[in-house]
Amino acid sequence: MTDAPEQSAEIRLPPAAQNWQRTLWAMVGIQFIMTGAMSFLSPIIPLMLPELGVTSMEGIDLWSGLITGSTSFVAAFASPLWGRIADKHGRKLSLVRSSFFIALFTGLMGLAGGVWSFFGARAAMGLFAGFSTSAIALVASQVPERRIGYALGWLSTGQMVGSLVGPVLGGALADLTGSYRAPFFWTAGVTFLTLAMVVVFVHEEFTPPKASARSKSMRGTFALLTGSGALMSLFFVLLMAQFGVRTVQPVVTVFVQELIGSPPQIATLAGIAFSITGLANLISSPFLGSRSDVIGYRKVLLICLLGSFLTSLPQIFVHSYWAFVAERFAVGLFIGGILPTANALIGRSVSRENRGTVYGLTASATFMGNSLGPLTGGVLAAGFGIRWVFAVTAILMGLNLVWVWFTVPEYKEQD
Repeated sequence: MTDAPEQSAEIRLPPAAQNWQRTLWAMVGIQFIMTGAMSFLSPIIPLMLPELGVTSMEGIDLWSGLITGSTSFVAAFASPLWGRIADKHGRKLSLVRSSFFIALFTGLMGLAGGVWSFFGARAAMGLFAGFSTSAIALVASQVPERRIGYALGWLSTGQMVGSLVGPVLGGALADLTGSYRAPFFWTAGVTFLTLAMVVVFVHEEFTPPKASARSKSMRGTFALLTGSGALMSLFFVLLMAQFGVRTVQPVVTVFVQELIGSPPQIATLAGIAFSITGLANLISSPFLGSRSDVIGYRKVLLICLLGSFLTSLPQIFVHSYWAFVAERFAVGLFIGGILPTANALIGRSVSRENRGTVYGLTASATFMGNSLGPLTGGVLAAGFGIRWVFAVTAILMGLNLVWVWFTVPEYKEQD
């Protein structure tokens, strides 16, 4: 793989990179808060559906998948446009825009009176989504080249810690208030707080592109991706990885109910089952991200995919709640390294001024996986049973492992 970024004779590191640690840690904290707030809702959506008129188990399985995946499906088509805008006007502006609309539409979800209005608000959020993608592009454009794996590993850690804390807090909040709507309003409020933190604490040294770069057409934008076989391969890696990860998410709460029934603390226990994967990610992501800078991005990516395949298989046969929680933890140890490693490999493959654009394009793959995964999981659970969801997830991780082995080369420094 060639190193396009360093072709510009070492595009001089942005002045902010002299203080890149401050930028990185500010974004890690903000990513933690944003992801935690959004994760409030993960165990709540299936439990709220009966209030919206969906009462059958098959309907809950199907609607959980549709609603969970709707934001990402819309975002998959909007993301390349927002990536180009970020490269023209700055990534910080994209963070502010995304925060505002996430807060707005989350509040509207809490006010929804029926399943279609709930679904509509969730889908509309996708038009303006992309907070995590903008965060990746901002950090990747501000840190030294040789620390991208390290930086994105820590950014992923902030995201994973948020996914660890969020579902437990969201489930506990719903149980304490006796309302499945309360977490939506809390999420909206915390997201507005995140917007304020971006404005106050995040500093981006941004140099607007030259006129020739600004006038690049959408066709030229896609040429950045299609012109590199390695980038196209990584596009499919991101799609397949997210598809496999997200297939399980809409059925976790329902599967916990299948294992233990419906005790009063069901939302909290479902939140724990969600969050334990984030705890494992917290342990593994910084280590895997920093090791990828040393031993190679491809090697770490292969290790993560192999581990995800091997640890996904036992979930097919589990019959105990705590055994299920333990298996979700094992899966999380490896899944946490897939996205930061793939994104670091992408970042080293393109120039700094094009990273927003390319991350916008590759985010389409992530969003598409985020969308199709829950939908597929819901359909599989409704039609064949929840255990088939775990089987398909394991198969997808195995296929992704084979794909990376044959199509993704290792990054090599230019002489």
